[in-house]
Parts: sequence; C-alpha cells; structure tokens
Amino acid sequence: MSAVPVRPLLFDLGPPIVTTRDIARAVKSGGTSALTDAERRADDARYQEISCRSALNRVEGMPFKWTLNPYRGCTHGCHYCFARRYHVQFEMNADDEFASMILVKRNFPEVLARELDRASWAREHVAFGTATDPYQPIEGHYRLTRASIEALARGRTPISLITKGPMVVRDRDVLEDLTRAAGCTIYMSVPTVDEDAWRLLEPGTAHPLQRLRAVRELADSGIDVGVLMAPVVPGFSTSRAKLERTIKAIADHGARFVGCNVMYLQDGTRTHFLKFIEREFPSMLPRFTRLYATKYPPESYRQEVKAIVRVLQQRYAVARREGRENAGREPAGSAAHEPEQVGFRW
Repeated sequence: MSAVPVRPLLFDLGPPIVTTRDIARAVKSGGTSALTDAERRADDARYQEISCRSALNRVEGMPFKWTLNPYRGCTHGCHYCFARRYHVQFEMNADDEFASMILVKRNFPEVLARELDRASWAREHVAFGTATDPYQPIEGHYRLTRASIEALARGRTPISLITKGPMVVRDRDVLEDLTRAAGCTIYMSVPTVDEDAWRLLEPGTAHPLQRLRAVRELADSGIDVGVLMAPVVPGFSTSRAKLERTIKAIADHGARFVGCNVMYLQDGTRTHFLKFIEREFPSMLPRFTRLYATKYPPESYRQEVKAIVRVLQQRYAVARREGRENAGREPAGSAAHEPEQVGFRW
C-alpha cells in the first residue's frame, strides 16, 4: 500500500488522487522511499504520478505572467540548472533527487484545457518549461507536452517553450497549428558544442549537434526557433574558441536568433554546483567561490562575455535575442570585484 496520504472517498472511484501536497507530506515523514507507487524505469529514475488542481501558474517580476510545467524534476541532470532549487518545495533535495524522482502531472492537459476555456482567460503569453524540461525523455511515454500544445492551439494562446530535447520535432504539426493560431517560439538550449563541457555539465542530455539538427528541422517547418547559449559556464565554455565554434554551429543549423546568459547560482543550485566542482575539479573551487561571491558573477565579467558573443553573432549573421527564461533575473549592476576574479581567459 502506498505511503502517500490520500483524501478518503465515499465510493471507489478508481486510483487515489495524489497531489503535490501529499507528496511533500509523505517525503517529509519518510523520505522518497515513502513514495511506494513511484515507478522505476530503465533510466533508473523513479516516476510518481500525481494530479494537479491547476496548470497555469501565475508569476511576478518576470517578462511573462504565466508558466506551464507538466513535470517536476528532470532526468537531464544538468549541474547548473536553476530549477534544482524548486525540488525543495516537495521536501526533496536539489542533488540526486532532482534528477531521479520525477513528478508526472497525469491530468495536466485536461486541467489546462479547462483553464483556457474560461471566459476570463485573456490569452496572455505563456512560458512553457520554466521549472523542468517538457521534452525530457519521459514525454515520449506520457505525451503531456504534446496534449498541452494541442490545448493551447485550440485556446489561441501564444507560448515560448524552452527545451534541450530533440523530441520537440515530433510535435512539428501541433507547433505549426499553434503558430498559425496564436504564435509560438521555441528556444533550444545549447550552451556549448564543446563535447567535454557537454559530458561534464549536462550528463543526461542529447548531444548538442542533435539538438541543433532539431533546430534545423523546426526552422524548415516555418517555426520561430532559436538557440539559448544559457548558461555559459566560466572555466568550461567561456573561451573565445569554444564560443565561436558554438555560434558558428548555431548559424550553420538555421537558428533564427541566439541568446546568451552567463551562469548564475542561487539557493540549492549553488550548493549542488559547488559540491560538483569540489568533487570533480577541486583546484577550480577557489576561483568559483571568488567569482560567485554573490549569486551572479561580476557585471564586468558578464558584459565581457556578452561582448564577445555579440561580435561573433555579427560575424556569423545570426540575430540577437536574449534568453526569455533568464530575462529580468540579472541586476542592473553589481558591486566591484578584484580584476583577478573576472579574467575572460577563463
């Protein structure tokens, strides 16, 4: 019997309804081992099906007002992922449990469709995939993202969607429908094409060139698609040679735009990333702790990286567009830091 508490039903109406609140209570009292209904799959992650009461999530202080996330947690396991910190909402950690315990909102498309049908819905822009990748591998089984895009097309609601998943090409037909109905922009996340940095920082993702081939296919289908080099990670992907190879590859694959942001570290993500550095690259830890005295590296460093990127964007004739899921997060300025902390040679 499941250790997850459920609301009692007067009649047997099928499987019990499990919510995110139930998950948090169960994990708080017994750890993730209490989620006895979570199914372990071939990727060695566990998947807990839940029911959601709402799909559209209202946010403040961002360049968009609404977000959509049919899954929580992500098997891509990127060490820098800002969404790691959100797993603590379910009493789970931002380390292994973020990538190994995935919550699946089984009724998500149906709830979304009801919300879009409300007379009060103003068809405002929605950001899809802000706390998890909507095209992580399990989407091939559940198809929640596809069904949600179908609902958005029927509801004539424009979206921007960010992913590292080449599976997005599966849904070209419904993305074309949404483009015609309301508007749709796909942001493919490809921080770098450097294979060493990819293997180290993004252990569960598809090869960067596979993602760029997906960009080409979407662009050829008439979908507004570009690439986010987000985040550029100091010491791993910030050399001029690596930046140039990445931007050239982006241009060669027909991206309509490219955005760039330097990694920032906040809350649980910071702890996880610095533990990763200490474990795998201990000699780099002092430089990272100096560079990230706050959650952002110094403004001078970020502007230096972005200046190089702008030059390369012009060289390879790919338009500039800032990453929408990071837009508005960086401060207008930051305190001065010693020059040795911001050398672009990193």
